[in-house]
Amino acid sequence: MIVCGVLLIAISFLRPIVRAAPDADSLLYTIAPQYDALAWMRAGERFSSGATVFIKQDGRNRALVPDFAASADPAVSFDGQRVLFAAKQKRQDPWQIWEVALGGGKPHRITSGPEDCVRPFYLPEGRVVYARKIAGRFVIEALSAAGGRPLALTYTFENALPTDVLRDGRILFQSAYQGANEAIPEIYTVYSDGSGVESYRCDHKQPRYQAHQVGSGDIIFSVGPALAKFTSARAQQVAITVPPAEYAGDVAETASGNWVMPSRTSTGTPYQLTEWTPGSATLRPIAADPHANVLQPVILREQAVPNRHPSGLHDWTYANLLCLNAYTSKYEFSGGSVHAMRLYTRGESAAPRLLGTASVERDGSFFVQVPGDEPLQIELLDASGKTLKREKGFFWMRKGEQRVCVGCHAGPETAPENAVPMILLKSTTPADLTGASASNASGGH
Repeated sequence: MIVCGVLLIAISFLRPIVRAAPDADSLLYTIAPQYDALAWMRAGERFSSGATVFIKQDGRNRALVPDFAASADPAVSFDGQRVLFAAKQKRQDPWQIWEVALGGGKPHRITSGPEDCVRPFYLPEGRVVYARKIAGRFVIEALSAAGGRPLALTYTFENALPTDVLRDGRILFQSAYQGANEAIPEIYTVYSDGSGVESYRCDHKQPRYQAHQVGSGDIIFSVGPALAKFTSARAQQVAITVPPAEYAGDVAETASGNWVMPSRTSTGTPYQLTEWTPGSATLRPIAADPHANVLQPVILREQAVPNRHPSGLHDWTYANLLCLNAYTSKYEFSGGSVHAMRLYTRGESAAPRLLGTASVERDGSFFVQVPGDEPLQIELLDASGKTLKREKGFFWMRKGEQRVCVGCHAGPETAPENAVPMILLKSTTPADLTGASASNASGGH
């Protein structure tokens, strides 16, 4: 997006008011006159009036790349020596992913092309992950920092934006979930080869976005102006009691466990960076600008390298999906009611297209072969062919992926029964639902 040159030039002269705080480590942050946290859902511009990444280090504050027209989305390398960021070198340029050494030197451009590339993070083994706008929507890609051919990681028609890389190696990202009345932002994970995609939790009650992992392993995220978390002991989100304010997510954790996060006193006022000791009743100001938002805090320090994820994908055009028990679900199905499942895909027109139907055994198991790298949607049917439940959104499986699901929408915290599924006792050959012989259909009734 081409941004007004006057506004971009003005940003370079913005300087935050910095206040000392007892545990405010050296950090990076972004200053932006305008900020729309959910603009990515419509493939829009989060920083419509431009933005600038600043670095606070050794008692000084300076622009990270002062000669660039715009910069945002900073991320620090695992050794704490380099910074990834999205930037426009000239105001007419698309957003691209760059890297610069904290010790100095010329910034290195990682991505190329006419499309916007934003929100980068480091992956193990010299790779990076980010979102690229392709055909009017954000698709998550992985790429070697040295360059090469990018690998697409998301395969639905919803916008997706990475927000963190978890210590277990999965990429945390936000995308749309079709709620009761409208699409809302939701939190998902995917491996660095695009396999194993799933929602982090299955309650889907409120809009959730801007998720990050803290030292405890908990996932902290925004729920509107408030904050909440996912913790391993609970299957649903848990509210976080913080001092009264509006929060913008993007929590960064200091070495002592304090949180640095953007907050503001009321809607319409700019966000400022504040530091909070969990459990306390006060926020300590760190950085503020009376005319702009101060966002995206990133602590400058070494951090543990996430687990490496060696890909197990086969050289196939399809994928295999084994469901152990469709009755294992947050929805109630009477015993013996599920007799079959239908599989759909969709194209650019958004109209679902039937790929095929497969039987479901008495124990709820089914085994199907599906097309790889395409949007997929499952529908469960009773003995008369009527719909019992149909997914609201779409997922995908990578080409060559073999996946075993505990149940239908059972949640990642659910463990399987120790039993051989009946479908495999009947046959170890999956039902072909790749769509080779299926015709268009609108579904059950």
